[in-house]
Amino acid sequence: MSKLPSLTGEKPAVFQSVQQYLDTLGLSVVSKDMNRPWGGFFVLDETQAEKFGALFFPGIALDTLKIGGKLSPKILMVQPDKRLSWQYHFRRAEIWKLVAGTAGVVTSETDQEGAVKKLSIGEIIRLNQGQRHRLVGLDGWGMVAEIWQHTDPTNPSNEDDIVRLQDDFGR
Repeated sequence: MSKLPSLTGEKPAVFQSVQQYLDTLGLSVVSKDMNRPWGGFFVLDETQAEKFGALFFPGIALDTLKIGGKLSPKILMVQPDKRLSWQYHFRRAEIWKLVAGTAGVVTSETDQEGAVKKLSIGEIIRLNQGQRHRLVGLDGWGMVAEIWQHTDPTNPSNEDDIVRLQDDFGR
């Protein structure tokens, strides 16, 4: 794999570095959002899900990840000392891997939020449909590879498939 991107500096510089890294890997970004209060994300071309999986989740057969027949690859970028909402989804499971930087995660089978678990580089987290979770920025930027595993083939998940139980930004 190519040299990891620089995750230091202001948000625009970090996102530019990640964009260049993804370009170097031959991955096509179909959209990105730098305006999330916790950081942002890159949505990658779904036709490259197999390539994305081979790069970021080697050793995991993509057919074993296909629940509803479709996979959606993304890169999440979480800022230092910020956190995504405490949330769950009705129409997707997710698999995450900390690629670079530093980040933590909170998971639970109930609405009760527990302690933050610091992730190690390369660590993979599997989130089941309906499992409560939160990505947490620690002392630096965190870069997380994510695959959405759509659980309803007739109604694939989207950005609206989020049930927020708590949110630092009042969403």
